Amino acid sequence: TEEGKKLLTDLAAFKVPAVLLSGGEPLTRRDLFELVAFGRALGLRFTLSTNGTLITQGMAKKIKEAGFSYVGISLDGIGPTNDLFRGKIGAFDGALRAFHNLKSIGQKVGLRMTLTKHNIQDLSRIFDLIEKEGIDRACFYHLVPSGRGRMIADDLPTSEEARQAVELICQKTK
Repeated sequence: TEEGKKLLTDLAAFKVPAVLLSGGEPLTRRDLFELVAFGRALGLRFTLSTNGTLITQGMAKKIKEAGFSYVGISLDGIGPTNDLFRGKIGAFDGALRAFHNLKSIGQKVGLRMTLTKHNIQDLSRIFDLIEKEGIDRACFYHLVPSGRGRMIADDLPTSEEARQAVELICQKTK
């Protein structure tokens, strides 16, 4: 916690525009809300990147009260595709509950998705979900196999698959 506060103090001194807390899963950190309160007192703005499975209605209220400007919920596909990637049956349903819980209290929330050869086939259905659930923002990322990501380098879509995905994203967002 003290090391985190020192880092936040340094970031505030550097006048960073925002701090993104991501994982692993940041909501498992016991001092998360203490660190956010400390950083906000320094004038920092926080966003949260989460898989959403821990966001109950009560947790959604804590997130909103803590002053997070935005929450990005990672989805790695529809249903079983997401659950397989997350290693937990029900992770997809938990992420959907998180969207509902956050939206119900007026917290800005959006979808985050890193494109892989395993979830790229779900992209059209992801856009259907975005419309059905009224998700206001979606961010799509290319998998960059660095650090631990090198272990999943085989999950990179082919150049053709990536090109088709970008074309679909452009078409759906027009």
